[in-house]
Amino acid sequence: MHSAATTTLQKKKTNLFMVLSGIFLANALLAELIGVKIFSGEALFGLPGAQLGILGSKLDFNLTAGVIIWPVVFVTTDIINEYFGKQGVKKVSILTVILILYAFLVITIVTGLPPAQFWVDLNSKDPQGNPFNIDFAFNSIYRQGLGIIIGSVIAFLISQLLDATVFHWLRNYTGSKRIWLRATGSTLVSQLVDSLVVLFVAFYLFGNWSMELVLSVAAINYIYKFSIAILLTPVLYLAHYLIDGYLGHRNAETLIETAAIESEQ
Repeated sequence: MHSAATTTLQKKKTNLFMVLSGIFLANALLAELIGVKIFSGEALFGLPGAQLGILGSKLDFNLTAGVIIWPVVFVTTDIINEYFGKQGVKKVSILTVILILYAFLVITIVTGLPPAQFWVDLNSKDPQGNPFNIDFAFNSIYRQGLGIIIGSVIAFLISQLLDATVFHWLRNYTGSKRIWLRATGSTLVSQLVDSLVVLFVAFYLFGNWSMELVLSVAAINYIYKFSIAILLTPVLYLAHYLIDGYLGHRNAETLIETAAIESEQ
């Protein structure tokens, strides 16, 4: 009986990690792919541009489309942290970076393929009858500059490992209580670094942005991430409730405590 119960729990733990990893991987990869589109946050709600004055620049909330689903990565990171510790976050983060690089390698190869002429001819005009080059559009959408790829990967890996470290540092003070504090606190710290690093590497080191512009745009991105991290707190508690119900409350508590102990080693 004991052996059967142990086997069942191990299967549930494995299933949980696979599901969380799948959600994490899918959303992180999608965020990278759709991130080439920049949208207006104000226009989404029919509002005029914010024109916030930051370090001498007047900026609107023009955000990458990737931020729409990136909050899912926030929540999933905190849940993996809670139940599987820093090693769990490290494993899935490294795997995600490898898959992102693989995706960009495939995209680079595919966009370099010569287009079939009939495909170009069939898509030579848009619905309004204007001339349209579908091969150029395809390549423009999927290709990203080397600086952006390197910047996003470095920022992602640093921010994820920092998130895991801060999460368990805060847990030393909160114990098993105040989930919101360690989850939100670690996200706010890690995303501050993420917002700065990705822009610094992609547009300052590899581009022609000034440091003032990097800091200004990073501030706009961080304001959004800060707000979302606060708003997602109820979702975090809901996820904990569902997972604890799936594992069993006693098993869940044991898994969390084990993750905390292993993360301190």
